[in-house]
Amino acid sequence: MSTTRKKNRAVRRILAAGAGIATVGALVAALPAGASDSKGGGGYGQGRYVDVQLLSFNDLHGNLEPPTGSSGRLTRLKPDGGTETVEGVGGVEYLATHLRNARKGNPYSVTAAAGDMIGASPMVSGLFHDEPTIEALNKLKLDVSSVGNHEFDEGARELARMQNGGCHPVEGCFEEGTTFRGAKFPYLAANVTDEKTGRPMLDPYFVWERDGVKVGFIGVTLEGTADIVSAEGIKGLKFGDEVETINKYAKVLERKGVKSIVALLHEGGMPASGAYNYDCDTPGAGAGISGPIVDIAKNVTPQVDALVTGHTHQAYACTIPDPSGKPRTVTSAASFGRLYTDTTLTYDRRSKDIVRTAVASANHVVTRDVKPAKDMTDLIGRFKTLAAPIANRPVGHISASIENPLTDPKDPFATSEKPLGNLIADAQLEGMAPADKGGAQLALMNPGGIRAPLTHAQSGGEGDGVVTYGEAYTVQPFTNMMTAVDLTGAQLITTLQQQVSGPNLASPKILQVSKGFTYTLDTTKTGADRIVVDSVRLNGEAIDPAKTYRVAMNEFLAGGGDGFAVLKEHKNKLVGASDLDMFTAYLGAHSSASAPLAPPALGRITLVK
Repeated sequence: MSTTRKKNRAVRRILAAGAGIATVGALVAALPAGASDSKGGGGYGQGRYVDVQLLSFNDLHGNLEPPTGSSGRLTRLKPDGGTETVEGVGGVEYLATHLRNARKGNPYSVTAAAGDMIGASPMVSGLFHDEPTIEALNKLKLDVSSVGNHEFDEGARELARMQNGGCHPVEGCFEEGTTFRGAKFPYLAANVTDEKTGRPMLDPYFVWERDGVKVGFIGVTLEGTADIVSAEGIKGLKFGDEVETINKYAKVLERKGVKSIVALLHEGGMPASGAYNYDCDTPGAGAGISGPIVDIAKNVTPQVDALVTGHTHQAYACTIPDPSGKPRTVTSAASFGRLYTDTTLTYDRRSKDIVRTAVASANHVVTRDVKPAKDMTDLIGRFKTLAAPIANRPVGHISASIENPLTDPKDPFATSEKPLGNLIADAQLEGMAPADKGGAQLALMNPGGIRAPLTHAQSGGEGDGVVTYGEAYTVQPFTNMMTAVDLTGAQLITTLQQQVSGPNLASPKILQVSKGFTYTLDTTKTGADRIVVDSVRLNGEAIDPAKTYRVAMNEFLAGGGDGFAVLKEHKNKLVGASDLDMFTAYLGAHSSASAPLAPPALGRITLVK
């Protein structure tokens, strides 16, 4: 039964019984969407209480076209407790239709996002520096978004261009006679400040207003953003504490008379189940979710009425207690436009605040059984036409889909070794192994740099099993430059230990390794002890801590990204071609129509459970 129907029934029961209402909250919790109290007159916005519809999503990552493979699936919890896979979800043409349908009959509707709208994007957006995605979000009527770490993929200056518009400083305008106009919505970056002045690089907050109803939004990205983006692009910026920043600007909004406040936070949690409809309030409020968002939510001031989150690509609608112990809604809508969240915030005109007891929230699937939005279809078509000469070029052949399985919240180590990760690491080793290219003996690949699967089914008219440049780009959209560096055996072992310790203790980041490099990961232990040091081998020989090895990795890892501080200690760096160029070269060299490439075998990382 829908939340609105439940409220309607509750109202009828209360009125029929002539029951006295002990608290305002009890009555408001029973009010149907758009209803008013008995003293205020009928209709939307005429009474004391107004239902504000908050539609939200996160981590779109420029997925304008329907995502494929595991990126286009969801897991659903069945009534019997089992799970089932929901195939064929997402795509901005369908997201637009679902959002527009959801807004009907809701005059007080605001749409917000929690970061990573752009960055790590498929080719139809990434090739044009994500201008197509910003244009799509404008058409979606997005009202406000926080920045995420991926908004900084091309640096702070490029993010400013996304906000303010203007043609690309190097490549110029992509369509003749047009200039990129930038985002019509504000990007919020309250905790991203100039190191010298202390001022936020973008607006810290935004106040949405309609018919006297005001809702303030504070936008922050995770404090650890500097550890997971290229250092060069954020030089001179400081990323502050999420809780301190949100609490600071909640006071600012209060002083301005804005008491209804939503935090847009690009940080998240891990629910106990990967099913999008899992009840993370079982057996109690917020009991079914873990991760950074829990401590953040428990410390963000009660002045904030709801938190819209992201970053972990998980789906949840929980009520984590605030510092006063009062339940507060915390949501996330997975990623890639597969879900959107519909939250009802009941606004009290008298107090100018949200009646917390009346907040209701749920995630909804972006199915493809609705009519696609024509303006989005036209937009995608425009940029696909521009990209076609490059995107449709065949670069290889595969015999079956090569997946990049998503992390299972119940067992984050189960997918430590990924078939697609093995393939990419092998490509990087081959590209950097020649003496004049770096002399690499092994390669390490960060798992977050692998953004999509290689699917066997054709994406256009290229035919099944054909890998196009556009598909390869979608897998590796960052075009990081590859390097070969010197590391000692001791530093290599420390690198493996840093996968599961320090900044990565709570959320391990297991590097993908090239063939010939093997070790054992003991999940029964904790921290650095999970790496069985005596098991680390290269081509069957134990790693010598005193010996120097040539290691291939991208510039992101070489700069210490993803919490691998030891990698910054490398020596004798040689820069090669981009990771994408090496990936496509490897596909071309190792496959053909008559001899397609098979998914690589697993076994490089041995798990002990």
